[in-house]
Amino acid sequence: MTYLDYSATTPVLDEVMDSFVKASKYIGNPNSLHKLGREANALIEAATRQIASLLKVDKDEIIYTSGASEANNTVIKAMGDYKNRGCEIITTELEHSSIYAPLKYMEAKGFIIKYVPLVDGIVSLSKLEEMISENTVLVTISMVNSETGVRQPIEEIGKMLRKYPKVMFHSDITQALGKIPFSLENVDFASFSAHKFFGIKGIGGLIKKKNIKIEPLIGGGKSTTIYRSGTPPTALIVSMAKALRLSYENMDEDILRIRKLNNKVKDEFSKYEGVYINSNNNSIPHILNISILKSKPETFMHSLEEDEVYVSTKSACSSNDISRAVKAVTLDDKKAYHSIRISISRITTEEDIDNFLKAFDKSYRKLGSL
Repeated sequence: MTYLDYSATTPVLDEVMDSFVKASKYIGNPNSLHKLGREANALIEAATRQIASLLKVDKDEIIYTSGASEANNTVIKAMGDYKNRGCEIITTELEHSSIYAPLKYMEAKGFIIKYVPLVDGIVSLSKLEEMISENTVLVTISMVNSETGVRQPIEEIGKMLRKYPKVMFHSDITQALGKIPFSLENVDFASFSAHKFFGIKGIGGLIKKKNIKIEPLIGGGKSTTIYRSGTPPTALIVSMAKALRLSYENMDEDILRIRKLNNKVKDEFSKYEGVYINSNNNSIPHILNISILKSKPETFMHSLEEDEVYVSTKSACSSNDISRAVKAVTLDDKKAYHSIRISISRITTEEDIDNFLKAFDKSYRKLGSL
């Protein structure tokens, strides 16, 4: 099997599963005051300190959630409590569906949603600043787009927004965390999911700077914080900390190797007529988006599947026939309709890429002759 759909989800590493199993033996509710509860709580505290150290945030700024979708919804829907301050939210055409859905909900509640212009997929800082008004309450811009891999200058955007203390800044860092280095110094909220960096599905988090107050999306009593109720999932939290630590261990070397594999694929694609690369120089090497104009993307994807090669046509959570993100980057409807995403990870091998290229050539020749 050749798996190249890591942007959708990653397999759970053995070391991460081992941590999950060991932590599962601590049966106490972490909020219980007896010995078993204190033991489970101590595990969570240690895991939280480790995550905070890696992300360079305060441990009290970490809110555990079921994943990035919950975290995104929490932030955006919380803006309803700030409507007296302003009712405008600024975003881009490169966001995840878990951003667009709550934005649509807020729009129905009277909020105005604005979309900042892009240049080669990158947010125009000057245009963004021009769009900020006295009614702007939130800017939400993902760090890395899941379909094209385009990385936004989050650090620069956050620094600029510091001139506007009434405006809060949120970034979905799901596709960046565990892949590339970055700073959250000037970000007020950041969302992430463990299953994107070889952790277990069902756990993620929201970084919320301590000076900001929000209403929880899920109420019902204190958990690890007052901002998200529910019994803390000790084993999931511990295993996520392990997965995150492992992802940081050799990150620089991993990036260089992934870029080499990415370049190899791009070099091979240049030999094919009607194959266009939609990812650009602003994209991280882990994500490579292409369009094959001679074939429907689903048809090509299933053809690769016959050789046990797995890629995707667009974001796994997208319900549209056309890729909104690819259109925003390429300004081309046809490319957006025919897009396919290849996503590479630190465990991808040279053999995986060779298998993919062999299967790609076979599918291209077969479908092109139909």
